[in-house]
Order: sequence, then structure tokens, then C-alpha cells
Amino acid sequence: MTRYVMVADLRRCVGCQTCTAACKETCGTPPGVQWRRVLDIETGEYPDVRRSFLPTGCQHCDQPPCLTVCPSTATRQRADGIVTIDASLCIGCSACIVACPYEARYLTQETAFAFGDQAMPHEGRLADKARLGVVTKCDFCAGRVDAGVAKGLVPGVDPAATPVCAQSCISGALQFGDLDDPESPVAQLLAENRWFRMHEELGTGPGFYYLWDQAPPA
Repeated sequence: MTRYVMVADLRRCVGCQTCTAACKETCGTPPGVQWRRVLDIETGEYPDVRRSFLPTGCQHCDQPPCLTVCPSTATRQRADGIVTIDASLCIGCSACIVACPYEARYLTQETAFAFGDQAMPHEGRLADKARLGVVTKCDFCAGRVDAGVAKGLVPGVDPAATPVCAQSCISGALQFGDLDDPESPVAQLLAENRWFRMHEELGTGPGFYYLWDQAPPA
């Protein structure tokens, strides 16, 4: 089997937002829509204060709550774990937006560009009326991954088969790959480090892992 996941090393993330910019450039999302976000978090009390950066977005859960509430079957889960939305079936009811505990879904009702009526090149190239009135979100660049696999490339290893957010990360904080392959970079990172998953207590089984320290010696 194949289970695609994303791993974020919080020791490496510098909060540069390159992943966010790369996603917007590639996917042409409108203002206010960020399929890949980086949260800026401050913890502790003066003078012992720490600043951390947390990449987030759709978690591509094992048990996605968005899937079970969708009345039109627009939200679907692939065998490899990637959660997708079929825009031709979505009725824009927003039930999935309410159900998602990660605030990873967006509903856009009208075309908008970053600088008024003038579209930037990527906005004009990717503007799609089929996205209006339907829910959108990160799909782990499924089309890019599939196209790469069809050419014999390995997601998470070969750039052309890897989501643009992970491929563009300047610090190597984001890694993507097949969790079920013990030789994959993501599987090795999880074996060698301590990690957590966001809101794991909800039973969603997120496919987004966060590293925070080395694993203790065996």
C-alpha cells in the first residue's frame, strides 16, 4: 500500500512563508485563501520567550470528518490517503468547512485578485470559474504527484513528483512521501525523531506529522 504524508520539522522552519507563496503561485488561489499556511506562535514568559513556526493546512486524515458530512460525495479519499474535492459535485453547503477541525477549507463566491481588477500572471492563468461557489483546499498537489509517478518518479525524492510547498522549502523543513515505505525520507524521519500530530485526540488520524526533537536512544 501507499500512504502519502507530509512531515514538518519545527526545528528547521524559519517562518519564511515560501511554501505559502509557492502554493499560491502554482494554484492561483485568491486573496485570503491559503491552502498552505505557517502559523507564528510565541510561547513562554519574558525573558524566556520562544518563537515557533507551524506549517499547516489540510491534514489528509485517515478518518476525515469532512468526508462523512459531505451530502454530495464531493469530498473523497484516495487509496493513497489523499483527500480530494470533486468541484463538479460540490454544492457549496459548507458542511465540510464546519466539520474540519483544522480550518483548512475555503469557499469563494466571486473572482478576486490581489491587486484589484488587474490579475497577476499566475492569477489570470489559473483563474477558474469552476472554483466559485464550491469548497477548495490543498490536495497535496495530487495531479503533480500522479504525473510524476506515471513517469516513474518517486514522490518526496524527485522534485517533479513532489508537492510544490515541500519542494520550495528553503530549509528542508517540509518533507513528503510514502509512510508505508520504510526507506522513504518521511518514514525515516519519523523513526529517528519525536513527533506529534495536530488534534490527534479527535481520532482523525492526521497525515501531517510535526517533528520537535530527536528520538531517545533505544
